Amino acid sequence: MYVSLRDRPGADKAPGPGSTVVKRVSTTVLLLGTVSLLTDVSSEMVASVLPLYLTAAVGLSPVAYGFLDGMYQGVSAVVRIAGGYAGDRGGQPKWVAVLGYGASAVSRILMLPAAGFAAITAVVTGDRLGKGLRTAPRDALIAEASDPSMLGRSFGVHRALDTVGAALGPVVAFALLASVPGSYDSIFVVSFAVALVGLAVLVLFVPNLRTSTGAVRVGLRRVLREIGGRRLRRPLIAAAVLGLLTVGDGFLYLSLQDRDDIAAQYFPLLYVGTNIAYLALAVPLGRLSDRVGRGRVLVAGHGALLACYLLAALPAGGIGLTVSVLLLLGVFYAATDGVLPALISRLVSAETRGSGIAAAQTVVALARFASSVLFGLLWAVQGPGRSLVLFAVLLAAAVPVAAWLLRGIDRAEAAA
Repeated sequence: MYVSLRDRPGADKAPGPGSTVVKRVSTTVLLLGTVSLLTDVSSEMVASVLPLYLTAAVGLSPVAYGFLDGMYQGVSAVVRIAGGYAGDRGGQPKWVAVLGYGASAVSRILMLPAAGFAAITAVVTGDRLGKGLRTAPRDALIAEASDPSMLGRSFGVHRALDTVGAALGPVVAFALLASVPGSYDSIFVVSFAVALVGLAVLVLFVPNLRTSTGAVRVGLRRVLREIGGRRLRRPLIAAAVLGLLTVGDGFLYLSLQDRDDIAAQYFPLLYVGTNIAYLALAVPLGRLSDRVGRGRVLVAGHGALLACYLLAALPAGGIGLTVSVLLLLGVFYAATDGVLPALISRLVSAETRGSGIAAAQTVVALARFASSVLFGLLWAVQGPGRSLVLFAVLLAAAVPVAAWLLRGIDRAEAAA
């Protein structure tokens, strides 16, 4: 990984005859990755204990947990496009991102007084609204600060730093639970403190890059025209089809815990296994998507998810199968999480980049909300194993459809 001293891809002087250009990852990308690292330490501390906390400590049924997990996955869709458009409209997405990160930080400390399904749902909703508000403006900043030919690498570097935090968060939660069993309150307090540090890095050190010129005020009509245009139509449909068949992490981990009888204090470590795989592969798969095509890598990632379902659905487990499921899930995220915004960002104009990325993220969030609610109902009716097999069969049918929808999308991206 190379670090540049400039934040704009065109800032370097033209190379002289016979010289070699070394492409570098912008310092803005690294700073935003640091913000995401700290924020993910905070969020994953809570997320890694939330499934067990809600089902064991609070006593939610699989159906109720499915609804709440769906809220966790999909409620951010309510403000994703608003966040992307707000950043595009003013041309200064940093401050929209600050608002989103701040809302998520406050939600951590509000978990302390929350008791019962309604209160916890309200707090989780606040956290996810903050995530929805910040994600597209942040990704627009990454795209603005990156060379177009290495968007996959830049998003991969950002996601790798993000995943360092996602791996550390469950370890911190595990340590707190190991030292004081059942100490969920201490997890919420430490999570809030780390989130505040991440917010401070964003406010004090990330440059306020403008994503449009001051003379251009991006109108809502133009944004809607680009989002509904031919370039985005097929990628958005493909994202919706695949998102509808993506089971939430919490359900996968609960199915492993149910099958393999994993002790409560070790539950957060399941997240660590997935995040280690994600960390190791985010940059390599991002670079691969720059070379062979982002659409191809995106589809291949869902092939890894299909294998993950089949292994998790087996009636007998063991450490080998459990680790395999965690690693495959990490492969899935490394091949999709940063690749999708990198793909979308090249299919829209610079002035509407945040809105375009937000549209794709909104489609995925809504689809995953429906997926979580449906999977929770299926779990209650027929158990986790048969439900995973059903989703695997449907995903096997959906992957070729998505591949067809994304056929030629990399050439369209290059033309754009």
